[in-house]
Amino acid sequence: MTTDCVIVSQRYPPEKGGNASRIHDTAVNLDDDFDVTVLAPSLCYPPGNFERTWKRKQIECDKGVVVHRLWTWQPQRENPSLLRRLPYYLIFAVHAALWLVMNFRQYDVVMTSTPPITTGFPGLVAAAIGNPWVIDVRDLWIENSIALGYITADSPLVKAGRTFQRLALRSADRITVTTETLGDAVADTYGNDLRDRIRVIPNGVDTDRFSSVSTAEENDSRIVYTGNIGSAQALEPCIRAMQHVSSDDAVLQLVGDGDEVSRLKGVVERLDLEDRVEFVGLVDRKRIPEILDSATVGLAPIKDSPELDYAIPTKLYEYMACSLPVVVTGRGEIKRFATDTDAGVHTEPDPESIAAAIDTLLENPDQRVAMGRDGHRVVSEEYDRQAIAGRLGEVFRTVTTCEQQELYTAPSTDDD
Repeated sequence: MTTDCVIVSQRYPPEKGGNASRIHDTAVNLDDDFDVTVLAPSLCYPPGNFERTWKRKQIECDKGVVVHRLWTWQPQRENPSLLRRLPYYLIFAVHAALWLVMNFRQYDVVMTSTPPITTGFPGLVAAAIGNPWVIDVRDLWIENSIALGYITADSPLVKAGRTFQRLALRSADRITVTTETLGDAVADTYGNDLRDRIRVIPNGVDTDRFSSVSTAEENDSRIVYTGNIGSAQALEPCIRAMQHVSSDDAVLQLVGDGDEVSRLKGVVERLDLEDRVEFVGLVDRKRIPEILDSATVGLAPIKDSPELDYAIPTKLYEYMACSLPVVVTGRGEIKRFATDTDAGVHTEPDPESIAAAIDTLLENPDQRVAMGRDGHRVVSEEYDRQAIAGRLGEVFRTVTTCEQQELYTAPSTDDD
């Protein structure tokens, strides 16, 4: 007997970003016991890269997954303000909630992915009409937004957001997080009694799609970053590091788009680094393995902020699957992961330190090979996307089984 599950996500390919790819890979890799439907907005992210549409709903089929694109407001400007983002988040949340109400007989379990926290609204609606609900928490959106300067800690919006998030977390049957540190942060922020509901489902990589055979030439000096070019990434120090990298042939390729692109292009122009830093822009996700295979070093720079202690970006697993040695910045989980696996070099997020780490790898091909080999082994054994999707499937089975037991277990009427 198959289980029908609905996944609600604010982003889904061909949109870019770590969560879009994570939700996609999870949905297509759930085993044959699950029929998966994804609810996602009209294509929007990064803003300005997709034409605006007024169609109420569009239906796609993606490797056996049915994707319903539900209309929402689509910001068109790069790095839109919070006021411009809110209609994008809120209209989609309401539209998804209405879909769940109108189709409540067609699914057995709902998973909503946050951020943004507004995806909790359709989850609350699903729970109210009696469906098991799993919240997939990828970061503490409110705390991160405060740390990155988007909102102030004492604003009414923050207070309302925390109240809403607490209600959502306490209403869900299970809470999935990407790391133990994030699980602890969720419990510390919203209540220790949530710990029993928290399950760790890490990020991972489709090891069938990401090659482990590098096509980079031995004398190549190509440093690559793939993914969101946003405020949580320490990309400006990486750009400035190119002033200090010893190899005259070294080029930093930034593959992706995001809110920080225009500002970072200005930094490159002011430093006269156009010949050393290349903005590749958005590319078809199918091209990412090819780009990584032809690179020499991968960058996974996270800002040094306590609010980002939990973060391990998807790109790190993709680099490792392609046997690409990595330079990482940040604290907490990403530092531990790079150090424990011997697949990367952790450094401080300042230009001189990043440049020194890059130089070390460029000048030591044997070290690069050893690190790449270790990274590929680790992700193949522990972070393959299919195995991780299997762990999520077990969470779905647990909550649906509990729901069925509650439905079919009635109090005894036996007088004996």
